[in-house]
Amino acid sequence: MYRKIFIAAATIVLFLLAQSAIVTGHEHGHGHGHGHGSHTKKEKKGILLVTFGSSYPEAQKAFKNIEKEVKQAYSDTHIRWAYTSSMIREKLASKDKELLSPAEALARMKDQGFTHVAVQSLHVIKGSEYQDLESVVDGFRSMYDENWHIVLGSPLLSDPESLPKVRDCMLENIPESRKKDEAVIFLGHGTYHPSNAFYQAMFYQFQKKDNLTYIGTIGGSPGIDRILSELAKKDVDKVFLMPFMSVAGDHAKNDMAGDGEDSWKSVLQEEGYKVEVILKGMGEYDNIANIWVENLKDVMGHFK
Repeated sequence: MYRKIFIAAATIVLFLLAQSAIVTGHEHGHGHGHGHGSHTKKEKKGILLVTFGSSYPEAQKAFKNIEKEVKQAYSDTHIRWAYTSSMIREKLASKDKELLSPAEALARMKDQGFTHVAVQSLHVIKGSEYQDLESVVDGFRSMYDENWHIVLGSPLLSDPESLPKVRDCMLENIPESRKKDEAVIFLGHGTYHPSNAFYQAMFYQFQKKDNLTYIGTIGGSPGIDRILSELAKKDVDKVFLMPFMSVAGDHAKNDMAGDGEDSWKSVLQEEGYKVEVILKGMGEYDNIANIWVENLKDVMGHFK
């Protein structure tokens, strides 16, 4: 509760600071020819794609693929990006790359004349990052009149119906070289947030369709111990490791596929399994990207 109040308050402060800069700029350079109080503003629609973010150049493959799919669906609509991770934004800023927070991006879009903004979450679950984004959107929605329309789209896993849909897509994405007696482990981030239950539900979904496919998490449950216990019951020599994350960034490269003794690849190899790593984020697969696009279509439907 206090976290949501803090995020909403911070959003308002950020917005007011942005507006102060905008007003100052207008006073010094654009003081003539502007009407005031108009309620007949021309409609301008925009899409804000929001992700946790990544500083890894390889992660851009996923972002570019998602944007490609969004552009195919909405070729005439302006697309903007925002990163929810302040750590990633600061890291990129040190490399002279500007990535905006959701609040900064929305303030800028308001100043640029957008009247309708579809904010599409590219998160996997409705965890703390998504909830913070929800608070930002609620804060901006409350600050304007009926001429400002802003709607938030759901992440990848958001309801019971999304589970088998995502499962079937990821099963299609397993390399064709995989043999029937080889296991596949999808690795998600995991969280102590209650929404971690989606990963536990996906464990059941994968097992229901293919009992040699598993999903584990780095920071939640199911963990690697449970999966090792399950594998020990099967006649398995080889395991495929695939990210259950939007991008193949830091966690995929290090926690999943790194050479350190604690990486999932190293632990599995120590147990005697042959391991093949697929470093490809979920956003790089068209079938997964299109689920986010379908969620975006639900949002855009509010603007008709």
